[in-house]
Amino acid sequence: MTMKSTVLMAAAFAAITASAQDLPQPSPVGEVEQIVGLTKVEVDYSRPSAKGRTVFGDVVPFDKLWRTGANLNSTIEFSGPVKFGGQDVAAGKYSVFTVPGKETWVIHLNKKTDLWGEDGFEEASNVASVKIPSTTTEFTETMTFEFANLNADNADLVLRWETTKLVIPIVTDATEQGVANIKEALSKADAKAGAYGSSARFCLDRKILTKESLEWAKKSVDMDKKFWTMHTLARAQAANGMTKEAIATAEESMKMAQEAKNEAYVKMNRDRIEEWMKAGK
Repeated sequence: MTMKSTVLMAAAFAAITASAQDLPQPSPVGEVEQIVGLTKVEVDYSRPSAKGRTVFGDVVPFDKLWRTGANLNSTIEFSGPVKFGGQDVAAGKYSVFTVPGKETWVIHLNKKTDLWGEDGFEEASNVASVKIPSTTTEFTETMTFEFANLNADNADLVLRWETTKLVIPIVTDATEQGVANIKEALSKADAKAGAYGSSARFCLDRKILTKESLEWAKKSVDMDKKFWTMHTLARAQAANGMTKEAIATAEESMKMAQEAKNEAYVKMNRDRIEEWMKAGK
């Protein structure tokens, strides 16, 4: 099939779809998105179903390039740079091609995003090619992309179909952008206690800008003294070697949390106090 015929086929499909939008499609379009750290990750794809067929090794042959879905190629878009399966990928939109195997798949991210099927695929346009082991899982009738194991800066992109499952790690680094956002937010004259407190917590979680975090936590408490702002101040004091002060602040925060009947903060303060007391011995 030539590129010209591929384009004509895609145009014909688009025309048919446009004239019959009120009819269900055999492989309906799906979309899933997730914010990972500060990066938006969006997957667009068409979702074929098994319909009693053997999918992998039959409908989708092993060891051959596959569009990873139906109709137009599946795409993935990143609003910022990521590590995809351990490889660096710049912000942008890419098509998702795969080579399914019995035990291991190869996933290609490709710059060409307007392809129909495998025709027109050029390896030179790949920005990443990663090998991912496949596992057996519960039966999934319709091909599904989903996000799982979401953490501060990472998540897993999971592909399920039939009894096959792939887990592709996506890692971002929100630190640089987070610090830039903090500087912008705190430069405003009307910055509130919450902005100072959340800025301190972000940096304390990542063990950066500890001196600045202490100043921000103090300001947050001065503006709005609550058990949660006091807890952040205690953490900032501890991060700056002020263990005695941190324990005293955490004890006050715990008392305030007890009065507010907030068991979560009672426990967090108690745990921190025990941790700092042990470290001080």
